[in-house]
Amino acid sequence: MIDDFDRCYRVLQSRDGRFDGWFFVGVTSTGIYCRPSCPARTPKPENVRFLPTAAAAQRAGFRACKRCRPDATPGSPEWNARSDVTARAMRLIADGVVDREGVDGLARRVGYSARQLQRLLLAEVGAGPLALARAQRAQTARVLIETTDLGLSHVAFAAGFGSVRQFNDTVREVFGVAPSALRGARRERDASTAAGCVSLRLPYREPFAAEEVFAFLALRAVPGVEDAGRDHYRRALRLPHGAGLVELRPGPGYVPCDVTLDDFRDLTTAVQRCRRLLDLDADPVAVDEMLGADRRLGPWVRKVPGLRVPGTVAGDELAIRAVLGQQVSLASAAAAAARLAREHGEEVDAGDGVARQFPSTERLAVLSPDALAMPRARAKTVCALARSLAEGDIVVDAGVDRDELRTQLLALPGVGEWTADYIVLRGTGDPDRFLPSDLGVRHALDALGVSRSEAATVAARWRPWRSYAVVHLWGSLS
Repeated sequence: MIDDFDRCYRVLQSRDGRFDGWFFVGVTSTGIYCRPSCPARTPKPENVRFLPTAAAAQRAGFRACKRCRPDATPGSPEWNARSDVTARAMRLIADGVVDREGVDGLARRVGYSARQLQRLLLAEVGAGPLALARAQRAQTARVLIETTDLGLSHVAFAAGFGSVRQFNDTVREVFGVAPSALRGARRERDASTAAGCVSLRLPYREPFAAEEVFAFLALRAVPGVEDAGRDHYRRALRLPHGAGLVELRPGPGYVPCDVTLDDFRDLTTAVQRCRRLLDLDADPVAVDEMLGADRRLGPWVRKVPGLRVPGTVAGDELAIRAVLGQQVSLASAAAAAARLAREHGEEVDAGDGVARQFPSTERLAVLSPDALAMPRARAKTVCALARSLAEGDIVVDAGVDRDELRTQLLALPGVGEWTADYIVLRGTGDPDRFLPSDLGVRHALDALGVSRSEAATVAARWRPWRSYAVVHLWGSLS
């Protein structure tokens, strides 16, 4: 998009918030970079540079605007829609892989050398993996400074910086002030906030069908593992450095999010997984315009604008639950998952309907199928899938090759096409995955007058948003 200067400048003049996160505006006369919707006076065209990422803006020497806070925009929906190496790398960087495994680890995940990946990212997004991770660390640091009482040295390491000096230099460079100045200007916090708890606002692009998205999660919630309703979602998290607890609620223009962590180094990962759970980086206008023009699906899309494709906070868990849900009702699937959690999950002291973590794949991998209270064929599939996940032979996250994951899943005995496609749809955030064999999709298509022989042809018209079409079809049944 940034190759079209005139179009970007028109967006800037109109202060169109729908494009926040799509690109950033560097103002050469002030050395500041902003989001397109910044309320400040529009700079002259000769003083403007359009950049694809906040990291690219920082690498070019621009500081973040204190008025519009461009580092806090929703992520670009482009990275969710694409399945190439750049998009996969961007999703993994957002999940904190560079901080945990380094650039070499990121490169191994996407199947490239570190040098090739550096070249690719520089050419396409204007910054390498280290610069992209650095921009993310700066955002995490600002959140911790403004919302917690952690000492600044603790903030530095919790945000992923290698040293306090690196932390100080980055904050000064990105925000134009010292870390202590950010803390002095922070908002007043609720005195009752628990230790280890951070309250955040997760921004999204309007419209957002929050009630329907939260209802979707509530309908599939596992008793004891998740506490969910149309106005809240709460559960425990298993994170790289410890455990966590998250509570999400619908809000105007943002989702209020309370996160309690054992280790603040997990903040970036926890936030990103919550964003993927609610599909907050989507471009609902583009989706609704395309699907809303369809003769059959259009009325449902116009009835529920801004519907999202709910993802997951734990790909491994979603995969196991998908197998449990094969050929049974949603209620039966939730009951089977709850029984598995009671018998093999870890207890958590969370209260309010959250008593356990869903069992880890490492725990399930060592069990015999006879130890699972379910039909033997399904138990064997659960154990085989758990072993593949625990050993890393199969990975379900936002950075995998989606088609390759589907192939790997179908190679497991007992995993059919519905299960594989459902795991790819929700486990990776694929926006264009259709479920032709899903019973709900089949009933909805029948109601729309689409025969089985027509289904593939009709669904092809919904590309590249077939996953959103599936969620609309499910919703039409209620």
